[in-house]
Amino acid sequence: MQKKIGFIGIGRMARSIIEGLLKNKHISSSVIWIYDHKLMNIKFITDKYNVNYCTSSEDLVQKIDILFITLKPTIALKVLKKIANYIKKDMIVVSTMAGITINTIEQIIGEYHKIIRVMPNIPSIVLEGMTAITPNNLLNQVDINLIVNIFKCIGKTNIIKEHLIHSVVGISSSAPAYVFMFIEAMATVAIKNGMTYSQAYQFAAQAVKGSAQMLLETKKHPEELKNMVCSPGGTTIEAIKILEKNNFNGIIMEAIQKCIIKSTELSKIYE
Repeated sequence: MQKKIGFIGIGRMARSIIEGLLKNKHISSSVIWIYDHKLMNIKFITDKYNVNYCTSSEDLVQKIDILFITLKPTIALKVLKKIANYIKKDMIVVSTMAGITINTIEQIIGEYHKIIRVMPNIPSIVLEGMTAITPNNLLNQVDINLIVNIFKCIGKTNIIKEHLIHSVVGISSSAPAYVFMFIEAMATVAIKNGMTYSQAYQFAAQAVKGSAQMLLETKKHPEELKNMVCSPGGTTIEAIKILEKNNFNGIIMEAIQKCIIKSTELSKIYE
């Protein structure tokens, strides 16, 4: 890739993308530009990755072909207004802003710009993320493939309709928090029964990782895979009985639905 990429805001997600691009040798550091209002962040990233930096968001926009807005929504909207007149017509604007619709961005920078909304999750930090990608109708297939390949450097991707982003928040962006709680609960019991802290978390975390990989590779329904583990009169059945008695599935579904509702409510604030 010869296109120049710029990041406004270099928090964890921007750092993950930069690291993924460089680790996969997708691009060289010489075509990456960054800007952040915190000088210590700029120094940290430039020292670690040998990328270029700018002293203002306006300056950065004039040097690049693909712009990543990786800021919190309230800050990002102010920044977009500042740089709107500097964004070139053929530039691809990539937004990781939660709750900010493509329409809202178009209202600020103009509806004639190529805008693509993405929703990664925190496992992107270890290059095992899942990113939802939603382009507006000005991006052609070459543009879309370009962005998809960038996010493949930090995990898996899937192109979705924008109205499904709230569901993505519920089952992907926020989901690692539920999974961490599940692992913590499993490990805590093992520790109480004599296992060391490190052993307990290794066994619990690997069980979750391996189960997820098994589901993805076999493409079997979770119910079928669950039954493969359960032997009649065995140990697993006893655990399943308790989970079913306490409405395990129902609790998870209710929690995710609440998350989706909140995501929908937040998006209305920025309309």
